[in-house]
Amino acid sequence: MGRAGRKIKLFADGADLNEIKKFNEMGVIDGFTSNPFFLKKYGVKNYEGFIREAVEMFPNLSMSFEVLSDDLPTMEREARKISSWAENIFVKIPITNTRGDSTAPIIRNLSQAGVKLNITVIFTLDQVKSAVAALSKEVSSYISIFAGRIADTGLNPLPIISESVRLVNDAPLPRTEVLWASTKQLYNIIEAEQTGCSIITIGYELLDRLPVIGKSLEESSLDMVKMFYEATESSGLVV
Repeated sequence: MGRAGRKIKLFADGADLNEIKKFNEMGVIDGFTSNPFFLKKYGVKNYEGFIREAVEMFPNLSMSFEVLSDDLPTMEREARKISSWAENIFVKIPITNTRGDSTAPIIRNLSQAGVKLNITVIFTLDQVKSAVAALSKEVSSYISIFAGRIADTGLNPLPIISESVRLVNDAPLPRTEVLWASTKQLYNIIEAEQTGCSIITIGYELLDRLPVIGKSLEESSLDMVKMFYEATESSGLVV
């Protein structure tokens, strides 16, 4: 499933630049995103060095890097600094800080100043409306809705994302794109396209399984039978 075979853009989600390189060379991704969880998971110690290496390796990919602070003034300073390192950087700003304070004031300041933003950790339509009201019509931005996490609560994320797309279009924010985040399964790509959102973030394990999309069910069934049989043979189990 290369870029030419789909309408929606795929962004890799993680902090392993070798994996990004692999998927970029395969021609299946249009960008990538990272966050503090992934930075810790992959042992990133020098954040600026990591970002500068990434933009040097992938000058043509969109990439999103998150601020690290929790207070709004420091978030804003960090966002301006990170943004200055490359034109293809979108700075991730969570929609609230850990105290639940809205980040809309700094989103407005940064967007009006021309900083490309990725507004992240969005779960509700009220949060979407807050982001839409704060973003500039003239500056590129992403609104990242954590669809998989919404589904984990027992709610269907599709109506929320569809309505978010409508809110962005009605604003209008011609340079803002809705992003499906926290992807759990490959079928989410199909669902995301149905909602009209522009981008979906995909973890490395799911990206490796992209060729499964479009495979016949009969072929998929046979592949599973073979996989189970190979596991039996290699384990040495007997009845």
